[in-house]
Amino acid sequence: MSTPLVEARGIVKRYGPTTALADGRLTVLPGESHALVGRNGAGKSTLVTLITGLQAPDEGTVRFDGEPAPSLADRDAWRRKVACVYQKPTVVPELTVAENLFINRQPLHRGFISWRRLKAHAAELLATWDVHVDPEARTADLRVEDRQMVEIARALSFGARFIVLDEPTAQLDNREIERLFTRMRALQDSGVTFLFISHHLQEVYEVCQTVTVLRDARWITTAPVADLPRRALVEAMAGETAAQREDRAAHDAVPAHAPVALDVQGLTSSSYEAVDLTVRRGEVVGLAGISGSGKTELAETLAGLRTPSGGSARLNGEPLPFGDVRASLTAGVGCVPRDRHGQGLVFGMTIGDNATMSVLDRLGRLGFVGTDRRRGLAAELIDRLDIHAEGPDQPVSDLSGGNAQKVVMARALASDPRLLILINPTAGVDVKSKESLLARVDSAREDGTAVLVVSDELDDLRRCDRVLVLFHGRLVAEHPAGWRDHELIASIEGVDHG
Repeated sequence: MSTPLVEARGIVKRYGPTTALADGRLTVLPGESHALVGRNGAGKSTLVTLITGLQAPDEGTVRFDGEPAPSLADRDAWRRKVACVYQKPTVVPELTVAENLFINRQPLHRGFISWRRLKAHAAELLATWDVHVDPEARTADLRVEDRQMVEIARALSFGARFIVLDEPTAQLDNREIERLFTRMRALQDSGVTFLFISHHLQEVYEVCQTVTVLRDARWITTAPVADLPRRALVEAMAGETAAQREDRAAHDAVPAHAPVALDVQGLTSSSYEAVDLTVRRGEVVGLAGISGSGKTELAETLAGLRTPSGGSARLNGEPLPFGDVRASLTAGVGCVPRDRHGQGLVFGMTIGDNATMSVLDRLGRLGFVGTDRRRGLAAELIDRLDIHAEGPDQPVSDLSGGNAQKVVMARALASDPRLLILINPTAGVDVKSKESLLARVDSAREDGTAVLVVSDELDDLRRCDRVLVLFHGRLVAEHPAGWRDHELIASIEGVDHG
C-alpha cells in the first residue's frame, strides 16, 4: 500500500466548551478522489481547517507523504501541500483571470508589473492544466465552473497536488457538473488528488473512489465507494435506518375535491412561456427542470421577486401581486429563496431578528415592536424547526448551513402563509437537516397550505404529490407521486419530448 498523501489521526479540536472533533480520521491515497461526507456539525469543516493549516489540532497528528505537517506560520509550505476551493469563490471578481492567478506575486520589470509576462505566465499555466479560459477575461464574467477551475489552477501553480473541493456543485446544473467531473478525472490522471465534500450523495458514487463518513464529531467509517451501497452510506451519516425515514415520509394523497389555492394561467416572461398550473390546499407540487428551464424564475415571479410580461396568478381567488415582495407577503405567500446567503438572511442580526422580520407588524403597535413578544415567537420557531442554537439572541452567522436554512424556513412559516414557495430548500445542507426541513413540508401540507417545491434534488421532489417539469420555458410533463427516477430525469433532460 502506498504512503498516504494526507493522513490525519486521532484528531481532537475544541472551541471553548464545544468539541468540534472528538475523533477525526482521514487517510487519502495519491491520485484518488476521496469523499468526505456527514451532516452539518459532523466535523467536516473543522477537519478541513486542520488539514489546510488554518488551525492546529488540540490532539492528534496531520501528515503529508509520511512527513509531519508544516508549522502554521509557514504559509508557503502549506500552499505547496494543499489548497481548498470553497463553495463561495475566493477570486477577486473585478480582476482578470491572469491577475487572480498571480495575485501578490505578479512578474516585475524594473519595479513595475510586467503585464506581458503576466499574461504569458497565465496562458502557460492554464494550458498546462487544460483550463480553457481567456487570461484577460474579467473573472466576474466567467461561469461558476470556470471560476472554480481558475482557483484550482492557481492552487496547482504553487505546487499543491492535493485539492479540497467544498460543495463545488452547489451552484452548477447537471451539464456543468458533468463537465467539472470530466476535468477532475483528467486532473487525477495528471497526478492531482481530491478531497470531495458534498451533500449530493449521487455525486460521491459518480466521481469518488473512497468515502469517509463523520457523524457527531467522530469518524464512523472509511470504505471503497463501490463497497458501500447508498442506503448504508445514508445510515452511516444519519445514524438511523432507511425504514425510519420512509415511515416519516408517508402521507395521504390530497383529495380530488380539495379547493384550488394557486391558479396560474398563461404566465409568460423571457424565461418561461404560457405556463398554466394549479396547486390545491394541502397539496405539495414539485417544479423540476435543468438550469435555464425557467423553473426558478417562475417561482420567483409567484413570490413577488419578478414581474411577468403576461398572464395571471390568483391565490384563493385574489390576484397575486407581481414584483412586490411585501405585497406578496401580505397576500399570503411565504418563500424560502434560492440563495440563503444573499437573499435569505441578514448575517449582522440575531436568529430571532431574522426569523421574525416578516411579521413585525403583528408584534407591536404604532411602529413599536414588543421585545418579549418577538423573543417568544422566535423561541417558538426555534423549537418548532429544531434549530440547534443557544437561543433567539445568538447571531445567525454562528450557525451551520443546515441550521441557517432552518431560520430561513422559520421566517417563511412565521406569517402562516397560504402558499409556501421553496426554492432549492435543502441545497448545501446535511442529511439530518434535510429531513428536518422536509418534515416542515409535511406539516404545512397537514395545515392545508399549498406548497410549491422547486428543486434539483430528487429527494426533495419525492415528498410531492406530483412533479411538473419545465423544459426551455414550457411545461412538458407531469409525474404523479410514485414516479421512477429514470422517468423524471428523462423529462428533465428533454429525452422524452424532443
